[in-house]
Amino acid sequence: MTTTAQDQSQKIRSVLVPAEERPAPSGAVSASLTYGWRALLKIKHIPEQLFDVTVFPIMMTVMFTYIFGGAIAGSVDGYVQWLIPGIFVQTMIMITMYTGITLNRDISKGVFDRFRSLPTWRPAQLVGALLGDQVRYILAGTIILLVGFVMGFRPEGGLTGVLMAFVLLLLFSFSLSWIWTVISLLVRTEQAAMGISMFIMMPLTFASNIFVDPETMPSWLQGAVEVNPVSVVVTAIRELMAGMGDFGSVTLVLIYCAVLVGVFGPVSMYFYNRKS
Repeated sequence: MTTTAQDQSQKIRSVLVPAEERPAPSGAVSASLTYGWRALLKIKHIPEQLFDVTVFPIMMTVMFTYIFGGAIAGSVDGYVQWLIPGIFVQTMIMITMYTGITLNRDISKGVFDRFRSLPTWRPAQLVGALLGDQVRYILAGTIILLVGFVMGFRPEGGLTGVLMAFVLLLLFSFSLSWIWTVISLLVRTEQAAMGISMFIMMPLTFASNIFVDPETMPSWLQGAVEVNPVSVVVTAIRELMAGMGDFGSVTLVLIYCAVLVGVFGPVSMYFYNRKS
């Protein structure tokens, strides 16, 4: 190599990789937040993704209240007080399914192959995607509560009880999302991910205390409904919004969250590392 070529090479190297200003590798938090911001940018460029967190919650709340309210509770006003906390939970946890579907789409397009080659904390891609979806959860939950207030819902726990219930449900939604992450890593298409997720979600939501009191159900079904994680979360949310927050109910929800993350988080990373 000639002297001129060596000088040019050194100049290029000094511009691209200055020895004294090497960028520090991103940490776990910063990497996760960066991938979370990417998830938000995808919503910005494809706003149709917000359909399920805007129109769907309003439609579900209005339909169930005015169609079933009189038959179940005797009046729409009475049913609103029971339904809104339940439909609040149902809407949020059903939206978590789209986390897995979006992840499966990225994997099928080869985007995550590039992510895995970057020198970042390996779980950041998955954690960031789940953190980005928290914005969608907050939007959906806010819409449900606003619609509920317009329809006459008045939580006795006040603003404090509503905020505590909101935070608890966000935590549970984040934890539940790891199940759909595992499913998205196991199946090859987003249609398959959606089908399996709905197969799991439908019994969880409808065989629960979201819409009716379990005491009106057959005795053989009441036991299953009471241990359903969704029923446990709904009970805790109702108690917090009613100003009667029970430490045992909240603790049980936190235990469910810890189990979901502790089991499905490592399983997600195992399949993620094996994904080619």
